[in-house]
Amino acid sequence: METETFRKIIRSNFRKEGRSFPWRENLDPWGILVSEFMLQQTQTERVIPYWKRWMEIWPSPGGLAGAELEAVLREWSGLGYNRRAKYLKAAAEAIQNEFGGVVPRTPEELKRLSGVGNYSAGAIACFAYNYPALFIETNIRTVFIHFFFPERDLVSDGDIFPILEKTLDRKNPRTWYWALMDYGARLKKCTVNPGRKSSAYTRQSPFKGSLRQTRGAVLRALVSQGPLSAGDLYRIAGTEKDGLTAALNGLKADHLVAEEEGIYRIP
Repeated sequence: METETFRKIIRSNFRKEGRSFPWRENLDPWGILVSEFMLQQTQTERVIPYWKRWMEIWPSPGGLAGAELEAVLREWSGLGYNRRAKYLKAAAEAIQNEFGGVVPRTPEELKRLSGVGNYSAGAIACFAYNYPALFIETNIRTVFIHFFFPERDLVSDGDIFPILEKTLDRKNPRTWYWALMDYGARLKKCTVNPGRKSSAYTRQSPFKGSLRQTRGAVLRALVSQGPLSAGDLYRIAGTEKDGLTAALNGLKADHLVAEEEGIYRIP
């Protein structure tokens, strides 16, 4: 497909059906960074109320940097993958201490922050500063497979990147990526997800009965009730003892939980 034809299709859809999110309306770099942490492996509609409340409590990196981890986990509770909250707090501390309270402008600088990988660094730089970064996520991947690899299976990101670079709108990459993401989201609703042809595609394991569910239950109990024994946590979490042990060991390794003489608490 010709580059300009492809661009016209994507832009036309965005004009008609572009989505609206609070972090698109408020282009504060800090708010955009927060949104990218929250959106990892989490549906957009679930993120919106958390993002709004978070930005009311901690409207700047300095506020979050000085917050207690227990308060941070309390506000994150229910969003899942709780280590993201710890990484976000650590990123805020680095922004405050190393970057003068200003979110870094380039992917290279952003990757110095805790919890920021290649995708997040590119997305934050692009959406916060209109930086022409190259990055791929599930909706973008879906669009390129649909238009450029309709007959192929196991399409790699390495196959996609050259086309992504060729078609990138370097004058206004922010809006271009929004348009790509929105087209990809639309495709998933009206056809069999083309993203399944990606070599990176994996199905998320069920949440019910998972280690993730047990970890979340443990953290909610410690945040709401304070320090607890393993017996109390076993009763509250309602899981097998082996599952609770694995969850507690993992949480301690992630420095989300501390233990002393059999009593567990938020550090």
